[in-house]
Amino acid sequence: MDKPETNTKALKWCEVLLKKTWDSFINPGRGATIFMNKYSEELALVKSYSCSEDFVTVVKMWNAVAKILLRTKVHQDYSRTLLLVQKGRSILTRPPSSRNCWQHIAGAVQPFNVSTSIQKVEALDVNNFVRIHWEDGSKSLYPAVWLRDNCQCPDCFLHSAKARKLLLEDLDVNIGVKEVILTDRQKVYITWPDKHTSEFEAEWLKKRCFSEQARAEMQEELFLPECKYWGSDLQLPNMSFEEVLHSDESAYKWLSTLKKVGIVLLTGAVTRQGELVKLGKRIGFLRLTFYGPTWQVEDKRDANNVAYTSGKLSFHTDYPVLQHPPGIQFLHCIKQAATGGESEVVDGFHVSNKLKEQNPQAFQILSSTLVDFTDVGVDYCDFTMQSKQRIIDVDYRGQVVRINYNNATRDTVFDIPAEKVQPFYAALKEFVDLLNSPEHKFTYKMKPGDIVTFDNWRLLHGRRSYQSGTEISRHLEGAYADWDVVMSRLRLLRKIVQNGN
Repeated sequence: MDKPETNTKALKWCEVLLKKTWDSFINPGRGATIFMNKYSEELALVKSYSCSEDFVTVVKMWNAVAKILLRTKVHQDYSRTLLLVQKGRSILTRPPSSRNCWQHIAGAVQPFNVSTSIQKVEALDVNNFVRIHWEDGSKSLYPAVWLRDNCQCPDCFLHSAKARKLLLEDLDVNIGVKEVILTDRQKVYITWPDKHTSEFEAEWLKKRCFSEQARAEMQEELFLPECKYWGSDLQLPNMSFEEVLHSDESAYKWLSTLKKVGIVLLTGAVTRQGELVKLGKRIGFLRLTFYGPTWQVEDKRDANNVAYTSGKLSFHTDYPVLQHPPGIQFLHCIKQAATGGESEVVDGFHVSNKLKEQNPQAFQILSSTLVDFTDVGVDYCDFTMQSKQRIIDVDYRGQVVRINYNNATRDTVFDIPAEKVQPFYAALKEFVDLLNSPEHKFTYKMKPGDIVTFDNWRLLHGRRSYQSGTEISRHLEGAYADWDVVMSRLRLLRKIVQNGN
């Protein structure tokens, strides 16, 4: 068969090839009936499309063909002929062997994931669970109450908002299944005792399996928990500021690296105020605090913050005086001191784990004692702030999730019994000594146009002193963002990049 020269001929050629492929690939039987019923409509739809969409539809059609072939018994030589669509060019190819046929065409047609096909579905005798037997041999157990609560019908779920409409007060927590039916190995239909019906897609159910492994995979997909610890050997990731602003792939790389490593240096920004506003718009919006949407770090007379001096700043996190401290900090170097002013960072999670290893008691004190913080002054508006924070915050698993430490704003008020004060100081001193250990801290000096972006919950940062003069010798502009905003943008960018849009 000759290669067609036009889209119209290509479609006709595809129709003929599809039928020939079916005849040579598949044993006669029930599979043929499914194929012809399904794809007679598909081919008719293809022909009705405009020329600009023809090949997109052909790719979709052949992806569907792959699904059928992988779900049906095929001959040993099923790989004899396949259609490969590459960049709008239709060509015939002969894979080297049937064994690696699908890998050979992966770049053009993604094979159907056989693990999302269902072999059997059953309501257990107690009627409080539905069990699914997958074609890959695994099984999944779904509580009936969860299935009813997550019914995807328009009466129970608002698809335009992707939000549940069903009220909990209307949910029978002891509900059982009246009938469960499997169709096309891809959909599960459930009839409830009140005759309400629910429909669930196999892929949707598979992703929400209650097995320990499936739950772990879903949590990893949602929250990207991977963390790369580092010390003085940090290879500081750096990227172009302009590329991050204008390329989705670069922005995705920036945020995913920021989540994993905790710090990324952006280079090439203009040395003027306002560049951080652009970065805020790139992710969504910046975090407003009592110091304004952005703030200027420079030597100021009668400074209302120790950062607005030329002295050394010890390792700290910003704003533990807030109940929910900012998750991300941006610092844009507009002017740098000729001598001094180097920046220092340390991985607080890594050091906390080191402390836990060498002195579990000190770790326990710092992760359980509530410490008072205070901040009083006038800037964006006047403020009097108070909070209580643990120096090391841990989750239900005992994993470190946030560091809250700023020696400058640690209050003179300390709401613990007198006999616990000295042990606390001893534990805190050991932690600070570890932070300042040469093997843990990383030192660098920002250049004008650099923007350092870092995790304010994980990293502690500091600054070496510099010489001040009659003119401003060092000027950084700072801003904050919340992790909720950053993670939202990261998930959106991941979807864009993965879909190739």
